[in-house]
Amino acid sequence: MKKFLRVFLIVFILAIFLGTIGFLYSKSRKKPEVFETTQAFHTDIIRKTVATGSVVPRNEIEIKPTVSGIIDQIYVTEGETVTTGQVLARVRIVPNMVNLNAAESRVNRAKISHDEAMINYNRQLQLFDREVIAESEFLPYRIALRTAEEELESAENNLQLIRDGVSRNSGEASNTIIRSTISGMVLEVPIEIGNSVIEANNFNAGTTIVSIADMGEMIFKGKVDESEVGKITEGMDLILNIGAIDEVDFEAVLEHISPKGVEESGAIQFEIRADVKLTDQHFIRAGYSATADIVLERRDSVLAVEESLLIFENGDVYVEIETEPQVFEKRALKTGISDGINIEVKEGLSTEDKIKKRA
Repeated sequence: MKKFLRVFLIVFILAIFLGTIGFLYSKSRKKPEVFETTQAFHTDIIRKTVATGSVVPRNEIEIKPTVSGIIDQIYVTEGETVTTGQVLARVRIVPNMVNLNAAESRVNRAKISHDEAMINYNRQLQLFDREVIAESEFLPYRIALRTAEEELESAENNLQLIRDGVSRNSGEASNTIIRSTISGMVLEVPIEIGNSVIEANNFNAGTTIVSIADMGEMIFKGKVDESEVGKITEGMDLILNIGAIDEVDFEAVLEHISPKGVEESGAIQFEIRADVKLTDQHFIRAGYSATADIVLERRDSVLAVEESLLIFENGDVYVEIETEPQVFEKRALKTGISDGINIEVKEGLSTEDKIKKRA
C-alpha cells in the first residue's frame, strides 16, 4: 500500500511538472500578427498657415464735442442705427468766468456807445429836418449810430455764445448739439448725462461721446509669425473661423501685410488685414475673436492617403501594399501637397490598393 502511494505521488508530481512546462511553452509562442489595411481616397487638400486676431469694422469713428461742458441729453443707445447729421447728444456749456465777465463788460460799453450815438443822431436829425445843416454834415451821425448798433448786437451775440453756446442769429445751438458725421451703428456710448466733457484741441484728444461704425464692411485684423509671413501674399484667400459663430466659416481676402514687425513675447509678429465677405444669415459684432486659415495651396478632389502610412527612405517615399493575404511589398509613390494629416498622391496608387497600416 505504501509502495502504491509512493508511485502515485511521483506520477502526480511528474504530471504537474509536465503540465506546467507545456503551459509555459504555449504561452511563449507568438501568435501570428494580423495587419490591418486601408485604401486611398479622394478629398480636398488645403495647405495653410494660421493667424489669430479679431473682426472689426473697417471704418469706426469717435464723435467728440466742439465745446467743453456737461452732457445735458443723450439721444441714442448702443446698437441703434444712425444717419449722417442725426443728433446724438447735447452739451450744456459751463462758461469760463473770466471770458464771461469780459463779454458782459463789452456789452455794457457797447450800450453806452449806442446810447450816446442815439442822442447825437436824434439831435442832428432835428437840425437836418429844419434844414439847418446839410446832409453831408448829418451823414456821419447816421453812420456812427449804425456802427454802435452793430457793435452792440455783436457784443450781445458774443455774450450769448460764451454763456449758452448759441447766438441769436444762428437760430440753433450748433456747437452744443453733437451730430453724427457718418451713417452706421452706435457701438458704444461711454458717457452718461451729467458727465463733464472736454472739446478736442491741440493739447487734448477730447472726450468721446459716441463710437459709430459701418457694420456692413468688416475686416479681419490679425498677427502672423515671421516664420510664416514670407509664405503669404496679398490677394490670398482666407478661411475665417469666428469663435462666437462656430457653425459656419467665412471667406476673406488678404489685402494688407504690414512691412514692419512688432515683438510680442519674444517673437516678431506682422499685422495683416483681410476683407471679410459677409452673409445675410449672420450678424458679426465688432471685436469677435477669430482664427484665419490662410490658404497657401489647394487641391480639390485629389487622390490622397493618410500621411502616417508613408515610409521615408533615402529621399524616396513608399507605402506597403498587400499583394497576397497578409503579404506586403514596398511601392514607391510620387506625392504632392500635404495638410499635415492627408497627402496628395500623384503616382503609384489606386483606390483598389490595400495599404498596410503602421503601428
